[in-house]
Amino acid sequence: MGITKAEFVISNTDVKKCPGGNLPEYAFIGRSNVGKSSLINMLTDRKQLAKTSQKPGKTQLINHFMINDAWYLVDLPGYGYAQRGKEGRETIRRIIEDYVLDRHELTNLFVLIDCRHEPQKIDLEFMEWLGENAVPFAIVFTKTDKIGKGRLQANLQAYSDKMLEVWEELPPIFTTSSEKREGRDEIIHFIEDINRRLMS
Repeated sequence: MGITKAEFVISNTDVKKCPGGNLPEYAFIGRSNVGKSSLINMLTDRKQLAKTSQKPGKTQLINHFMINDAWYLVDLPGYGYAQRGKEGRETIRRIIEDYVLDRHELTNLFVLIDCRHEPQKIDLEFMEWLGENAVPFAIVFTKTDKIGKGRLQANLQAYSDKMLEVWEELPPIFTTSSEKREGRDEIIHFIEDINRRLMS
């Protein structure tokens, strides 16, 4: 079916004020400047649905977007932005933890990782925390147009090897380029498959 309708619903910092009802929610999270807003705009085919910025740490709220009147896409604050200061980082950590652990409608969390870098401790620790709390998630490698295919495969393998030191099996993995619109169909089909299973 794809995404035919995408509308901004609400922004807030309190999980208790998230939309009511029981529609499934698919949330997107990653380190600051990983390309989250660009990916959301690419997936929804809306250039300005999520606000993109060259300045890291722009998203500081839980942003809900209604998709096809059937499910929510949720844009979460980025983690690990050093220039926020200790108090700012603590506030963002609390917002993320409250949503991820207490939001029953959260169906899958997409963890975005910049494919150009080696496995980063902060990403690995965040995914370990998700595993410890039994939060279903998938990995989305972003910005694949920025490096060559050989380097991309090497970086993906490095991540897989590092994760398999801790994990028995890997979560679903997607590779994306917002510039080239790659990975869009795969992620949307993944969401639609889960929604179909939830309804059956």
